[in-house]
Amino acid sequence: MFTIRQIAESLGAEAQGDLDLQIAGAAEPQDAEAGQIAMAMAPKYAEGLKAGSAQAAVLWEGADWKSFGLKAAIFAPRPRMTMSGVTAMLDRGQGFPSGIHPSAVVDPSAELGEGVSVGPLTVVAAGAKIGAGSVIGPHCYIGADAVIGREAQLREMVSIGARATIGDRFRAQPGARVGGDGFSYVTPEVSGAENARKTLGDQGEAKAQSWVRIHSLGAVTIGDDVELGSNCTIDNGTIRDTVIGHGSKLDNLVHVGHNTRVGNDCLLCGQTGVSGSVDIGNNVVLGGQTGVVDNIFIGDGVIAGGGTKILSNVPAGRVVMGYPGVKMETHTEMYKAQRRLPRLMRDIELLKKAVFK
Repeated sequence: MFTIRQIAESLGAEAQGDLDLQIAGAAEPQDAEAGQIAMAMAPKYAEGLKAGSAQAAVLWEGADWKSFGLKAAIFAPRPRMTMSGVTAMLDRGQGFPSGIHPSAVVDPSAELGEGVSVGPLTVVAAGAKIGAGSVIGPHCYIGADAVIGREAQLREMVSIGARATIGDRFRAQPGARVGGDGFSYVTPEVSGAENARKTLGDQGEAKAQSWVRIHSLGAVTIGDDVELGSNCTIDNGTIRDTVIGHGSKLDNLVHVGHNTRVGNDCLLCGQTGVSGSVDIGNNVVLGGQTGVVDNIFIGDGVIAGGGTKILSNVPAGRVVMGYPGVKMETHTEMYKAQRRLPRLMRDIELLKKAVFK
């Protein structure tokens, strides 16, 4: 339970009304009950407030909170930042038990910091180190000599491969995988795929061959405050480590290939796939289902719209979209031209008829 005063002070926000009113949760305005705070941070939620039973709400600046029958209100100058603070305070967690579960297998040589919890049927391999205050959920695997920093939170069935190095406050959703082998293979002689890449179409005289594995000798290095979504996968490097920088967030079903380096504070949205040996700068945003070809760089501050296929280097600060990825304004003009094609074809047919006559 938190009072309106405590919530407002933690957010650094203005509050009015009964500041000692206690709150146990948050809800949509129309669904909010007494004891919950209604999240109504724009005028479009006003009707919902009247339909719900909330006694307190987070409102937009300048809202007449008394007109909604509320006892207290907090005002949000930046709604989504306010949402972040409120949800952080009211998050009840997953209810994992504290301590080491009897069914967990923890190697005697592993080092667990103060207050570490390890869930049922989890395996912590030899030489692994887990920082203080970390919560390792059920059915997880922490590989040999892996290092995880303080206050990590691993949901169920997270797998951390051998020799991975992870910073503080790491968070991984169910099924995230760190440290699988890189998808790296070669043929004894030049393959059709290599020829097609050089010629952009012709396989040449290459013969069918079997693929030979290139083993992954590198691991994965992850910075502080990184979060991985469900079933996100990060491959080991071939020789050097694959790297995810501080503060980066990877959504569900994101894949990062071997040797790739992702900078600080990047956002990789759902189903994005990054090939091997890509250098991604800081503060890059790749929209959902973005694909990135191997051995290129993406500069700082780049934003790629959803579904973009990046096939060449992207300079810093550029906004790109499409297949292949081009400047957003160029893509828009191309799309407009494509929409005009049927009309242009009709005009050409009319011109042909006039000329033939």
